[in-house]
Amino acid sequence: MRRFFLGNLIFTLTALLAFSAAWSAPSRGDPRPVVKKAHRVADVGKRSRKLESKSRAMKPVAFAGKRKPGFQRIAYAPSLAAPHATTAGDLAGLGLTRDPLDLSANVALVIDQSSLETLFEKNSHIALPIASITKLMTSLVVVEANLNLDEILTVTEEDVDRKRYSHSRLRIGSQLSRANMLHIALMSSENRAAAALGRHYPGGLPAFITAMNVKAVELGMTNSRFADPTGLSSANVSSARDLARLVVAAYQHPLIREYSTDSHYAVEPGGPTLEYRNSNGLIENPEWAIGLQKTGYIAEAGRCMVMQVNVAGRPVVMVFLDSKTKQSRLADADRIRKWLENRAASAMTQRQANRG
Repeated sequence: MRRFFLGNLIFTLTALLAFSAAWSAPSRGDPRPVVKKAHRVADVGKRSRKLESKSRAMKPVAFAGKRKPGFQRIAYAPSLAAPHATTAGDLAGLGLTRDPLDLSANVALVIDQSSLETLFEKNSHIALPIASITKLMTSLVVVEANLNLDEILTVTEEDVDRKRYSHSRLRIGSQLSRANMLHIALMSSENRAAAALGRHYPGGLPAFITAMNVKAVELGMTNSRFADPTGLSSANVSSARDLARLVVAAYQHPLIREYSTDSHYAVEPGGPTLEYRNSNGLIENPEWAIGLQKTGYIAEAGRCMVMQVNVAGRPVVMVFLDSKTKQSRLADADRIRKWLENRAASAMTQRQANRG
């Protein structure tokens, strides 16, 4: 009986502790700086892990409907959201920068594609890791080299990601045309396809990386450096200003526009047919008129996205770097689109008033 009451007492105390820890976690509406919030969530995560280890309380076990003095362990884990990885932007203190639209992204830029006029900017000159946005430069180098798009490329061990062990659906030995490799690298961010494109460049991978950096210089991307064709390396860095230049240049090629905005595509690499989907959830949204896009993610970069879109009849380039989630990345884009639409409507109203 004494052990029974002791078990119930421990159970009550641990439940109260778990509730207290969950209550002390920061809310989504916390107005304090993002960087400090990240540290605070990390601290709560440590407390929750300690709580979980301490909360392995004991409860009586029933045998054949009767309560016996035997006991079994039970665990109570407080329900706390996992903290986001600290990005390069966070480490640079960019989370402290506020903007009128309250964007999640640490970096953002919107320009008029025709005039290159800046319409919105936030930390747009700062170079950060860009993850798979790199593949946009990869595609530009491949297309402008005028290589045979029908040539069959083979995936080898050299194309396997040994840094992050990222997932790929292309097995070693898979064979696809250069066009199909380019298609799924742009549309679905297939890493082994991008690696194979770089490795099959004349002169091999070192020559391809050199060509990427030469092209960056040619475009005036002064804050950009490229280390691989996939973006898996955090040494691939650029600023939003530079990436806007890259988008404008890549948009000149119909093949890049087509491949990057396809919603579905199937390939046959020498085995079962593989169905790929676009990595950008806005592609199938009828409210968006997207002419070119690319997404990206590694822990150091956060969620990234570049797009050429038409908003209220105006072609614009949008760049978002270091958003925290896929959802916040899309929400940022939606805020910008609605803001531009409201601006256009206000301008139209003003013109009509002036005529009157």
